Formats: sequence, structure tokens, C-alpha cells
Amino acid sequence: MRVLAAMSGGVDSAVAAARAVAAGHDVTGVHLALSKNAATHRTGARGCCTKEDAHDARRAADVLGIPFYVWDMAERFHEDVIEDFVAEYAAGRTPNPCLRCNEKIKFAAVLDRALALGFDAVVTGHHARLGADGLLRRSVDLAKDQSYVLAVLNRDQLGHSMFPLGDSTKEQVRAEAHARGLAVADKPDSHDICFIADGDTQGFLRKHLGSEPGDIVDAGTGEVLGKHDGAFAYTVGQRKGLALGRPAPDGRPRYVLSITPVTNTVTVGPAEALEVSQVDGARTVWIAGEPPVGPIECEVQLRAHGRPAPAVVELAGSALSARLRRPERGIAAGQAVVAYRPDPAGDIVLGSATITTAS
Repeated sequence: MRVLAAMSGGVDSAVAAARAVAAGHDVTGVHLALSKNAATHRTGARGCCTKEDAHDARRAADVLGIPFYVWDMAERFHEDVIEDFVAEYAAGRTPNPCLRCNEKIKFAAVLDRALALGFDAVVTGHHARLGADGLLRRSVDLAKDQSYVLAVLNRDQLGHSMFPLGDSTKEQVRAEAHARGLAVADKPDSHDICFIADGDTQGFLRKHLGSEPGDIVDAGTGEVLGKHDGAFAYTVGQRKGLALGRPAPDGRPRYVLSITPVTNTVTVGPAEALEVSQVDGARTVWIAGEPPVGPIECEVQLRAHGRPAPAVVELAGSALSARLRRPERGIAAGQAVVAYRPDPAGDIVLGSATITTAS
């Protein structure tokens, strides 16, 4: 096939492109320029899309002997990912920008352009498996599994995607990069939010949303316990950084239970108040066959690195509800609920939805 390899400048995408070449495909590399004012160098394992990353991707393409291009997607990325990120926090939700980037950039804008240019598929370095049956499965390396952030893709997008790394551990990927002479073999993985290179999410949001003082109140008594500079700086389940004036009467720590943008209020309480037994979601994408007509037993994952939880999932149009078999804590609106079916060949992704409420 004629395939387009998305090359971030990291080891995973370089080895994915290499495997596509080794499989006999006609491969072209492309680096996505996502920053309007790209920094020259990365800061350790933070950030991405720097000029250094573009150079690393080009060098990898040279080693592989494939054509290489840079596509400027900065404007689209700013509108669909960064502005969405800020708006979600302003609305009291906790978004996952990696999900949005996969949905709007890598497997929408990039894939659409690739198909228009005559490519058959897009190759990425995501750690997930896509079998001949067209089903998306977890990676064999569960510590690196990225099926959660790919669960927003529809079946047509998956049909034009390739994830060559899903059957390998990260250690195997790095060893292969060394064997192939790829200079990125030991390059640190990027983490946190790629467009906040210094890791200061609160500072980033404050720059975009400004300061808006409000109250931190006790869930049980309604008593004002402290002040904040902006409710956007908090997320459900947060314990640190509350700066409350005095401890709880029982001496136990308090956690953020909810954020109410209308009143600019952050409500806190004990850990057990974080427990939820039902999660509801919207914008459902069901990718494993036809959507179920009744409740089904499965497992759900409620955050990017969360443990699977047994649940009963039911669909009603574009809405999804998951009744949890055991209570889970700290579930934030704006994250994704991803349904999996356990399978001997690897857990199968059934579908996903964006969490709207948890109770």
C-alpha cells in the first residue's frame, strides 16, 4: 500500500515508519507542525513539536530512505485542540487534549488530506493493536497502551489506519531503533500536555482565562473554607494545592468534589464523597459491530491511565450510561468513558463517549 507515516520525532513513530517500510509498503514521512511559535529545543520529556523534533523526524526519514515533508497544522491545532481545552476548563470540565488531537487532527485533518493525495492509510506510533478483523485492541504493553485515546475514532478512520507497534513492548521498540541506527532510540517520551512545555497547566489557563477569585466551600456545611483565583485551576479528585485555612474537624484531607462555573465555586469534601456508581456520556462512538440494543456486561476505563472497572453499559441514541459494579473515585466530566470487551487475544475496544455526569 501507499502509506503516510506520521513522524513526531520520537522513537515510536520512527520505528512504526520503519516497520511499514520493512513490510513492503510505499512509505512517505510527514511531520506535523502544531505550534505557531515552535521552540528550538524540548525541555527534557516535556512538550513536543519543537524544531528539534522536526529535525529528529527528518533524520529518521533519511535513515529509512523515505520522502519526508512537514505539514503546517498549527492553526487547525490551535482551534480544535487548544481552544477546546481552554473552553472545557472554563466550563468546569477536565478535557483530555490527546483524545481531541486524535479525533480532530491526526485522524481527521491528516487522514482526510492523505486520502485526497492518494494514500491508502496513515501509520502512527500509537501502542495499540488493529487486527485483520478491524477491531481495535489494547497493546501487549499495558503500561504503554494507548487504545483509550484512540477510542474516539470511527470504523472508517480505523480502516485507513495502521498501528505497527501494538504487538511490542516499549523496550523492544527501543532495541529495534538501536538496531536500525535511529538516533532517537534513547530519546525520552513526551508526557503531560504537549502544548504546555513547562507543565504549568494552571499558569497556562490563567494566561488565557485571567484571574477570577471565588470561594472554596465545604460540601457538608456550605461553609467558606478558603478562596481561589479561578475555578478552572481545579479538577475533581484534586487534593493538593487547595490552600485551605484550617483542617477538617476530623483531621482527614479534603478533595475537590465539584466545580460550578456559574457561581465560580469549588466544593470540597472527604474522599468517600468522590465515589460514583454511574457515569453518563454523550457523543458516543461505537466501533465494534452494531451498537447493542440492550444493556451489556463489559469493562470501562474512565481516565487515560485508569484501571478497568466492570460495568453494565447501555446506549440510547448518542448517549451512553455505565452502571459500575464497584464505586470509582474522582471521575471528571470532560474525560472519556471507554468500553472494552475482555478477549483472549487482547481486550477489544467497543466504543467511547465523553463523560457528562458522574453520580
